[in-house]
Amino acid sequence: MPQPLLTVLAADGKEHPFPIQAAAMPDAFKGRDVLGRAKTGSGKTLAFALPMAARLGRGGHPATRPGQPRGLILAPTRELATQIQAALAPYARAYGLTSTTVFGGVPQSRQVNALRSGVDIIVACPGRLEDLMKQRHIRLDAVEVTVIDEADHMADLGFLPCVTRILAATPAHGQRLLFSATLDNGVDSIVRRFLTNAVVHSADDANSPVADMTHHVFHVDGADSKREVIAALASGTERRILFMRTKHHAKKLAKHLSEQGIPAVDLHGNLSQGARDRNLAEFGSGRVRVLVATDVAARGVHVDDVALVVHVDPPVEHKSYLHRSGRTARAGNAGDVVTLVLPEQRRDTAHLLKKASIAVTPQRVDALSAAVGALVGVRAPIVPYTARLVEPQRPKGRSKGSSRNTQAAPSRGVGGGGQRGGAAGTSRGTTSVASRSAAGFGSRSGSRPGSRGRRPGGGR
Repeated sequence: MPQPLLTVLAADGKEHPFPIQAAAMPDAFKGRDVLGRAKTGSGKTLAFALPMAARLGRGGHPATRPGQPRGLILAPTRELATQIQAALAPYARAYGLTSTTVFGGVPQSRQVNALRSGVDIIVACPGRLEDLMKQRHIRLDAVEVTVIDEADHMADLGFLPCVTRILAATPAHGQRLLFSATLDNGVDSIVRRFLTNAVVHSADDANSPVADMTHHVFHVDGADSKREVIAALASGTERRILFMRTKHHAKKLAKHLSEQGIPAVDLHGNLSQGARDRNLAEFGSGRVRVLVATDVAARGVHVDDVALVVHVDPPVEHKSYLHRSGRTARAGNAGDVVTLVLPEQRRDTAHLLKKASIAVTPQRVDALSAAVGALVGVRAPIVPYTARLVEPQRPKGRSKGSSRNTQAAPSRGVGGGGQRGGAAGTSRGTTSVASRSAAGFGSRSGSRPGSRGRRPGGGR
């Protein structure tokens, strides 16, 4: 590792590489083409950012000409591009290199001005980059190192034809690094065409869940119970992300949680880039601890110390489940994932988890269950939520404004000082809560309520 990079790494407290970094960086530093397979949250960004900065900055780099960058990183979303740029910038500056982002949803004038001034590295989304190429604001014939990040997500979003045209505009002899969780949906064709004698490095099996990620499946009896459990889980003391299927429901849930005294922000495709940035900044700074998002946040949103991910609406496919869940338990940290399941969703969710290789015994819960309380923390009392949120139909026989669970049990204390770890529902619950959980709520062993399901062979 070159000394300029070691200096920046040390200042940031980074002393040991993660597996994908240790595997891929030696060949990347040598200039080899690299195909890296690693799950979300495994540290891929530095695995390509450090070699790119070092290779472009070695030996006193030549002056970059206007509109002709020497480094190109392609990312599928604006959020991911922004976060790559933030991670890359200090290492680029160590060599006197400049970098900027290029993506849609914002006026292009700032991006054009940056290109005209001569920028060394661009982190770009394919659509806006191709637009600027067509307008002759940028040429890629001087690119020495190209990175394609989250290539499988590019394919899911339909970007591969655009990516192919962009890569064809870069020099054939340049170095290329491609990172992807899987090689399906046409990613393999990109590898065959544009990577030369690529060295393959896999830090884990494709689509494998994270070892320190604990999965919970909570069966709820109906829409009312689900709303109350959502509010309970949202009221915890640490950062948490709640995933919804639609933009409308994400916006609505964030608004209603805020009205109920649980500050929350939303993130979805209907927001302007400025609103996205503001909401992410609020969440990232800790001023707001709850982010309600659609799958736009399932990849590329990295915020430190997200303790809990809640699938309020279970996703349709297992890859989405894994990518959503990957917002927690990142970079070696532990985290929890909860899936809320209505009766009519149980069969589909069981099939989904089987495809994702997740083994966990469902638990039947309500807002005051010990298993829910264990994920909330003693400092944050449950705020029962009775407003209409996700499910517009109310079960027959329940009148509007029902008072069910509208009073948090005063003896509900969740012991253990809010610490993570330990068996949920054992030392954390009080007698009154334990009596509620004795009604046969499932666990892996069948012996204790609230136990945490793990992938076979896994462990904390």
